[in-house]
Amino acid sequence: MKNNNPKGIILILIGMFIVSFMDATFKYINTSVNLYEAYFVRTLVSFVVIASYLKITNKPIIFTTHYPLLTSIRVILFFFGFSSFYISLTIMPLATATALFFASPFLITVFAIFFLKEEVGIRRWSAVIIGFIGVYIILNPDFNDFDYLSLTPILCAFCYALSMIIIKKTSDKDDVYSQMFHFYIFAIIISLIIYFFIGDGQYNNFDYPASQFILRKWFGNLEFSLPYMIFIGVVGATGFLCFFTAYRIASPAVVSPFEYSILVWASLNGWILFDEIPSQRTIIGMILIVSGSIYIFIREKIQDQPIVTEKPLR
Repeated sequence: MKNNNPKGIILILIGMFIVSFMDATFKYINTSVNLYEAYFVRTLVSFVVIASYLKITNKPIIFTTHYPLLTSIRVILFFFGFSSFYISLTIMPLATATALFFASPFLITVFAIFFLKEEVGIRRWSAVIIGFIGVYIILNPDFNDFDYLSLTPILCAFCYALSMIIIKKTSDKDDVYSQMFHFYIFAIIISLIIYFFIGDGQYNNFDYPASQFILRKWFGNLEFSLPYMIFIGVVGATGFLCFFTAYRIASPAVVSPFEYSILVWASLNGWILFDEIPSQRTIIGMILIVSGSIYIFIREKIQDQPIVTEKPLR
């Protein structure tokens, strides 16, 4: 029974801190590793950690899926969505990228209308509009000189939202652990394919940080980077276990708003580790995004339509 809300809240807060620290580690090593090298090590380590946890707790390890096509689409969206988020960390502050990612609840709400045939009233539409105003304020676009890579967290939110809609469809038969394994296996395979095509760094001929992050030669600085990549894998799996346990033992409508504590952690990590202080526009945008999202959670609880709230995080 989902009645242990205090413990669920604590687990969400811990999980958000862990994930923020993982993102900060990605940002810290992005000048020394290849993105997909880090992705490969991270998912391989996370796979081992989750499989070991299931083995120790005598839970079944299931790799099959009842929805092969939807699962394939979901893992592709998830993989390239979070690739775009990590790319964004090369060009923008950690707190800014994290705040823009939280456009995902608004996108999930919109997609639910078309794909799940959910009814969304004027109040939730108003919350969606307020959230996107917050996104616009943070981006502060100057269309005469606009760096379109600043949209990469929005692309991540878009891919994430679609993948969560698919999970809403597939979770009736595929459990959350098997759905994570599907992603881990795909991420390992696609990362290895990328390695065989561009892993030697032959195409790393650009000065732009984002391009170097994607095209840099693999395993060029393992003495420095390997401990960090293993750390990312361990904390990523630990964060997932915190989220899953929180949603299992507590009410999603209660614990979901506490996901936004990651904005505090991201701001602190950005300030302490990278000397990044959120601008006034970023803070205002964060407030609008969080306000809109929490109102959506409240309305979903009232309407008994758990579209956004019952979702696993990364």
